[in-house]
Amino acid sequence: MSLKLYVWGLVSTLGLATLTWVVSVLKRDVSIVDGVWALMLLATATVYATGAEPYTGRTTLILTLVVLWAVRLSGHIIHRNWGEPEDRRYRDIRQKYEPNFALKSLGLIFWFQAGLAWIISMPLWPALTVPVDWGAFDVLAVTVWTIGMIFEGIGDWQLSEFKADPENHGKVMDRGLWRYTRHPNYFGECLIWWGFSLFALAAGAWWAVVGPLLLTYMLLKFSGVTLVEQTIVDRRPAYRAYITRTNAFIPGMPKQDMYAPLPGGRPHG
Repeated sequence: MSLKLYVWGLVSTLGLATLTWVVSVLKRDVSIVDGVWALMLLATATVYATGAEPYTGRTTLILTLVVLWAVRLSGHIIHRNWGEPEDRRYRDIRQKYEPNFALKSLGLIFWFQAGLAWIISMPLWPALTVPVDWGAFDVLAVTVWTIGMIFEGIGDWQLSEFKADPENHGKVMDRGLWRYTRHPNYFGECLIWWGFSLFALAAGAWWAVVGPLLLTYMLLKFSGVTLVEQTIVDRRPAYRAYITRTNAFIPGMPKQDMYAPLPGGRPHG
């Protein structure tokens, strides 16, 4: 496991981020970084896989899981944002840091996200480069990754279908997986990367949990749940009731269902 290889992983994310920045300047739209972010992590995984000695079936499996996750997520975000104006989050940042935002955005947004991707990818470094035999951690890792992909993929699809129906304009999505958690896609994303960390734990790299810990914090407190819900109540008043009855992250039964009478009028408990 070469530290030099890990540094090359950073170089790969910075390179991809810089190319994306050039396109964003031409388009005057920095929100295109969202569609490339997963590909930054795929870039690091590809670099790490080149250092696998020997290159085993386990290496192929882990790299394949990264490819499946990254291609699906990037494809979903690019398709969702195609033809849309710059995301309101980035418009606010643009307004705050003008003048010369185009130049400032290289560090503020693109290199910043590249650095985050590099740190979050940390479990992939030992997982892809340290040769170990198949074991229980690997089985658990695939299981957790699969559950995460189900939540993220189905959650994204259900929300896309909901938004595509004009009758749902201004309404709150509280169906399917969204009935049990307000952010099934973020929950799934979190599970996916904890799954990758289990591959790293199988290689003895306990310190690699720094990556999924950072991602979990980002999703809960910085760029995920907190950021999304800052203004949504103002735009969708019904969302306040949705918050009171539905878990923010970890799926659970809606609160009114928990206290609803059982058949025959009997209360719970």
